[in-house]
Order: sequence, then structure tokens, then C-alpha cells
Amino acid sequence: MIARYTRQEMGRLWEPENRFRKWLDVEIAACEAWADLGRIPKKSLEVIKEKAGFDVARIDEIEAVVKHDVIAFLTSVAEHVGPDSRYVHKGLTSSDIVDTAQSLLMKEAAGIIIKDIKNLLAVLKEKAFLYKDTVCIGRSHGVHAEPMTFGLKFALWYEEAKRNLERMEKARKTISIGKFSGAVGTFSNIPVDIEEKVCKKLGLKPEPIATQVVQRDRHAEYLSTLAIIAASIEKIVVEIRHLQRTEVLEAEEPFAKGQKGSSAMPHKRNPVGCENLSGLARVVRANAVAAFENVALWHERDISHSSVERVIIPDSTILVDYMLNRLTGILSGLQVYPERMKENMARSYSLYNSQNVLINLTEKGMTREDAYALVQKNAMLSWKTRKDFKALLLKDRDIKKYLSPKELNDIFDLKHYFRNIDYIFKRVFGKAG
Repeated sequence: MIARYTRQEMGRLWEPENRFRKWLDVEIAACEAWADLGRIPKKSLEVIKEKAGFDVARIDEIEAVVKHDVIAFLTSVAEHVGPDSRYVHKGLTSSDIVDTAQSLLMKEAAGIIIKDIKNLLAVLKEKAFLYKDTVCIGRSHGVHAEPMTFGLKFALWYEEAKRNLERMEKARKTISIGKFSGAVGTFSNIPVDIEEKVCKKLGLKPEPIATQVVQRDRHAEYLSTLAIIAASIEKIVVEIRHLQRTEVLEAEEPFAKGQKGSSAMPHKRNPVGCENLSGLARVVRANAVAAFENVALWHERDISHSSVERVIIPDSTILVDYMLNRLTGILSGLQVYPERMKENMARSYSLYNSQNVLINLTEKGMTREDAYALVQKNAMLSWKTRKDFKALLLKDRDIKKYLSPKELNDIFDLKHYFRNIDYIFKRVFGKAG
């Protein structure tokens, strides 16, 4: 599925043809800036813009001999342009082109991911309001805690996705940097005006200070943002995986017509999509670690980062794009079982009211320690005998001293747990929500 998916928009972004096209765009923008300063003849610039091109197969052929991808690229361009190619790459070093072009690619990739997050947000919001009043049990440590609504889960994920949107927008801004300052960043063979002109044309900002390369803390921030997004995706799918367990079965991912769950057991409907996303999140996180390793380079530059980035940047952007789209599809078709949620709540014999009972006893004058011991005694008896918690409390002489049957009935009214749901939704979605 991933192999098919990577032939789409994000995958095409990282194909050699497009990568070299970005290199050429950067080179031509630099030539235009030189021409503006009168350092390249206008006629030569016209020839360069008209004839500049490359052939990927030819670049590969040349690189096999020269062992340098940028030189191979420039040689291929020169074969298209002719004598005026002497003005191409004037005063520049390889990283001026490669790093700036990579910024353009990463900026564009961020735009795709931002669009994906917005699509996910729309689905999360829709589901949050659809299940806003769908009662379910909340769990801590996997154990029944107190009642909540299923819509709160989606609202929680929505708020986190909003933060991821902000993170990705910031990461896009951080990486939208160009660099045209030469071999060690001192502008020794290129006027400072060139960098300003080229970056403006390309929609980037100049790196305030560089060595031979754009500093890799920018890339580490970008990759760590992708890792956080992947972690958020995993958070959601792990919840769905738990909810799909046979013993729970409150929700399950879509199961298509004709889909098979197991080669041996025809009855199986496994959360394979969610499990797939859990696994891919590990890859994206590992790539972020590699990005951190790239921050420390020898002196003004080495190329230990280069081989790593050829893998981690395309792979992480492609994976996160895929993961966001697949998650959006899973959530759109999520099967939700409200009746099962009610059945599961009944399995804890109304014990989820224990805190409310505890609070009411203390408000009646009982010490917290004594109240806790009294409530816990009845709670443990409820578990052991599988009897309703409220029924046991109604028979407890110590409880009767403080709480009447009517007061206990009021304490066990589920409305108590949902009176602030609207307040939470307004905080997350605003009044317009």
C-alpha cells in the first residue's frame, strides 16, 4: 500500500527529476541575480534560461565517473546550455544549491502535511460532535475510572492535532531558509546582494549566518515535528486497538467487503491499519534521532549529514503524509458501538461513583480517611460478590448515618458527570463549534 501511495503528490516531490529541477531553479535564480548586478551579460542569461536543462540518466552516468552529484548535474546542464554555461554556478559552492533547493522541497512537503492535518482536524471535529453525548466509561491503567463521553476522545485528539498544525507551520518557517554565501559562508566570491535577491525570488529568507551549509538544527526541528505528529497518530490508533479488543469492542476500524483477517481463522477482524500506523511511527521517531545526530558537523562542514538526509527527509515526509491520510480514512469509517459501551459500564457494578460518594461523606462531616476506608470496603465487596455498589451502600449502617437513600440516588445520577461537557467543547472548538 505504501509503495502505491508514494507515487502520489508527496512521492513525486522527492523523485530525482523534481529534485534536479529545484537545483536548476536555484541556479537560474542566481544567474538572474548576477545579471541584475551587471556581472552576467543579458544575452547569456537569455540563453541560459532558454536552454538550461538536464537528463537524469546522463547525470547518473557522469556521477559514476566524477563521484560528485552536483558536478555531474552542472556538466549535464552545460551540455544543454553550451558556452554560456560558464556563468552557471558562479561564485557558489555545492551546498548553496543543494541546501537551498532542499529547503524548497521541505517547505513544499510541509505544505502537503499541513493540508493533511487540516483534513484530519475536520474529521476529528465531526466525530467529536457526533459522539458528544455518547456515554462510555473512562479508564485509567486500563481499569474503569469514571463515566465520560466518547466525543471527548475526539475533542482531545482535535486539540492535539491543532498543536501539531502549529508545530508544522513553525517548522515550515524554520526550514524556509536559503544560503548563497560560498565555501565557508563568508561571501568571499559572491556579493551579499545575490543572496538577498535569490532568496526573495524563491520565497525564502537568507540564513543570517552560515558555514558551508545551512545549520542542521533547523532540519532536526523539522524532523522532530514529524516525529511528534507520528506519535500523536500512534496515540490515537493505540486507543482504537484497545477499543477493538474482543473483551472491549466499543469501536473498530473499517473492515472492507472481501477483506480477510487471518489466513487460519476466518472469524478474525484485526486492527491491521492501526497496527500499521503504530509501526510506522517508530520509523519516523528513529529518523528524528538521526536528524539530531546531523547537527554536529566537523568545523565549517562535512558531509556525514548528506547521506542520512537523502533517506530520512523523503522517507519521513512520505510516511507522515501517508499516515495522516490513512488515519483520516480509518476515523472516517470508524465503527462505533454505543450499546457495547453501556454493557461495559455495567461490568463495574456502578463502582465508578466511588469518588462522588467519598466527597459527599466528607461534606457530611466524616474525615476523608474514614470515608475512604468505608467506601473502599464496600467497593471491594462489590467486586468480590459481583453485587451492585449502590445496593451495598444502601444496606451499610455506617453509610445510612450520613446519606439518605434519596441522596445516594442523586449521587448515582450520571448527569453529574456530564454537566461540563459543553464547557469543555467550547474551550476546544470555540463558540462557533
